[in-house]
Amino acid sequence: MSLSDATPLPPGVTPPGYDRRALRPGIVHLGFGAFHRAHQAVATQAALRREFGPWGIVAVNLRSAGPIRDLAAQDGLYSVTTRGPDGDSTEVIGATVGWQCAAEDPQAVLAAMADPGIRIVTLTVTEKAYGLDPATGELDPAHPAVAADLADPARPTGAVGMIVEALARRRAAGTPPFTVLSCDNLPANGRVVARLVREMAARRDRALADWIAAQVAFPSSMVDRIVPAATDATRAGAAAALGAADALAVETEPFLQWVIEDHFPHGRPAWEEAGAIFVQDVAPYEKMKLRMLNGAHTLTAHLGILHGLDCVRDVMALPALAAQVRAHMGAAAATLDPVPGIDLAAYQGDLLARFANPAIAHRNVQIAMDTTQKLPQRILSPALDARAAGFDAAAFARATGAWIAALAHRGAADDPRAGELMAAVAAMPRDAPSAPFFALAGLFPDALAHDPAWRSAVDAAIEEFRA
Repeated sequence: MSLSDATPLPPGVTPPGYDRRALRPGIVHLGFGAFHRAHQAVATQAALRREFGPWGIVAVNLRSAGPIRDLAAQDGLYSVTTRGPDGDSTEVIGATVGWQCAAEDPQAVLAAMADPGIRIVTLTVTEKAYGLDPATGELDPAHPAVAADLADPARPTGAVGMIVEALARRRAAGTPPFTVLSCDNLPANGRVVARLVREMAARRDRALADWIAAQVAFPSSMVDRIVPAATDATRAGAAAALGAADALAVETEPFLQWVIEDHFPHGRPAWEEAGAIFVQDVAPYEKMKLRMLNGAHTLTAHLGILHGLDCVRDVMALPALAAQVRAHMGAAAATLDPVPGIDLAAYQGDLLARFANPAIAHRNVQIAMDTTQKLPQRILSPALDARAAGFDAAAFARATGAWIAALAHRGAADDPRAGELMAAVAAMPRDAPSAPFFALAGLFPDALAHDPAWRSAVDAAIEEFRA
């Protein structure tokens, strides 16, 4: 038996806590992955419990139909198990009221996005799915989805193309636009997505681009919760707790953070009831998280790969490796301006405890995926700021060296630039092993790529880790 509306939930499992039959869709979410299921959907459910409204979620996957079919089979229900030092708890999430796969029925997705009842479109599609050219900060016309959507804008396949076409349909129908809320780890994600959407719109219709610029809100946000990829053990644990199979079960840590710029002209759920913080400027929080958490995660993952350790917790269990992670966080903190309401030393202590949480099996290979898309904001930007301020940037050279050494050790199958990376590995000279990587187009800023001291520090790290 699978989880469904007919499943009697055992004592100890928290139900949705509101009348799902009365819930109407108000949000389309692009990217129905584990992170969304354990973060935005959980926060939306908490908001609905405290302040019910038309904020049901229509879950959309751009490519993978499997999770959407599972969701349909389970009446839109799935479970989230929170694992912490004080024990586990399981909650059934019921905030999802619709489900579509764009690869199977793109017109149904566009119809949902064009529906006047939808007032917010949220995204967790990963950095690489936006079609951003990291060298220019603009739309990358060579990105497969971008190229396809520029050629045939009425039948889009990518996230940006979907948003543009849905907004075009709303404009043509005289329907107010939705707010676009990115929840991906891009610096200034709202402004980045706004720029990409307007650029794609301008290539088809300047009037549409002007309307978007004048009418559509793109607040930035910062999200934080550790959500390991689900495994058979995850699903077995959920089945034991629920008394029913749950193909979409996820597990996560107790911590959840969501910092959002409060710009929602057409309304929003009461996400503050789930602990979301609404601010005028999310940039300080975003930079803190990208550099201290995500940057340290990138280092930790590659240390784990180099030492044959499966999970973050395994790295943190070894004092010598945990000390390297701690030092990296400290170096990242030194590049930050004050963050309102945040004690950076206490934040660092919390991060270290979260990384070491023995109940969370966050695999290093999962974190190491797509590193070329993450390195600029997590490692290279703080390196530039450290050098400009006269600080020691050795920690960031060390993280870069760990990444290159791990590529030479394990390969780069899970990176969109895998072919280039493995060619660089094959070309690594003995005396300057970083040289082929610094030659990769658009990855390293010129100030680092042309700095002999920086390159030497990266080379020294590579040699240390390879040894």
